[in-house]
Amino acid sequence: MIEMKRFAPLLIPVFMAFAGGCGNVPAKTTDDIVVLPLGGEVKVTEGSIVYALPMTVLEFDIIAEKMIEVPGPYARYAAEMIGLDNVITAENEVWTLAEVKMKTIEELDPEQFYVIQGTSLMQTNLLALKENGLVLDINPENYSRSVFSDLQQGDDLPELLFPDRGAYEYVSTKTDTAYRLVKADTAFIRVPYLVQKKSGMTLEEQAREAAERLLELREGRHLILTGETNIFPQDGAALEEINRLEREYTALFAGKTWTERKHFRIWFTPELQMTGEKTAVFRFSESEGVLPAGGTGGRPVEIEMTASGKTRELKLVVRPPSSQKDLATQDRLYYRVPDVVEARVITGDDILCTARMLIYQFGNTVTLPSNFIIGK
Repeated sequence: MIEMKRFAPLLIPVFMAFAGGCGNVPAKTTDDIVVLPLGGEVKVTEGSIVYALPMTVLEFDIIAEKMIEVPGPYARYAAEMIGLDNVITAENEVWTLAEVKMKTIEELDPEQFYVIQGTSLMQTNLLALKENGLVLDINPENYSRSVFSDLQQGDDLPELLFPDRGAYEYVSTKTDTAYRLVKADTAFIRVPYLVQKKSGMTLEEQAREAAERLLELREGRHLILTGETNIFPQDGAALEEINRLEREYTALFAGKTWTERKHFRIWFTPELQMTGEKTAVFRFSESEGVLPAGGTGGRPVEIEMTASGKTRELKLVVRPPSSQKDLATQDRLYYRVPDVVEARVITGDDILCTARMLIYQFGNTVTLPSNFIIGK
């Protein structure tokens, strides 16, 4: 399931908004208003406006299922006593990927902060760019919604896996006759007395009793279903209890299996050089579950992104000043136009999910003259 944020049309509405609201703005010189990348010798002065360009981050919500197998205490006697083959004979843990969801969120690009400085009264339509998602302020609301709990469901096994071992008693008592010598007058006589000795049952003896009780339950259920007995109530309660006990006693030989679901959340920042390449987002192991992308265990789960290149047709592309000529042009407002990207999340030959999304850092940084967008 892919959650995609819908973007409003980006360029035409913004240009129309600016053209309608700024037609009678008097021209300003570069001494009045300058826009510079923050950093180096550029400082934030009183009365300046600081904004940042957006950056797209992919948020992966991963659901993995862990299946746990535990052998029963009488597993070795399953075939001999109740005729079960292929039972669980050793503890085992198997992970499977149940679901992978992907969505885009917008964050501040830490390398794209800009300062608008003015030496006179300054009014700006920067809000129009913010409403269309082309620039971000330094305190966006989406950060306050990106808090999740890391608590997972407990993976400890139940304390009583097999509370009823199926035997009638686990300690046998044997009574024997012993004798002691008692002196009577000039002779000794033997006086008998009883001695009780207790000994624990062997595992095989316990398994045999459990098997007998299991067969008795099956026979009792058959008698109820055929109406050959009137000992038990002739309703569903008796059958439900017999079925429950049968499952418990069968598990003593066959073992128990149950599944736990685990949620994982991973944030991934696309970079332009990843276009057309497979990049690992995380790794998945059938024995360990979800692992970091930089690990060595399991198999990689990768993302493959293909940019449409539609923003390459934009001609007004200005990067942060890198020459004296660029430094002389400081009356322009920088904003970012995203590019359309097709993405696939794959592992081996399996495609886990696909998406068509807008990624800002795959697009271009574009400028508008400040006298066109800054003013009344």
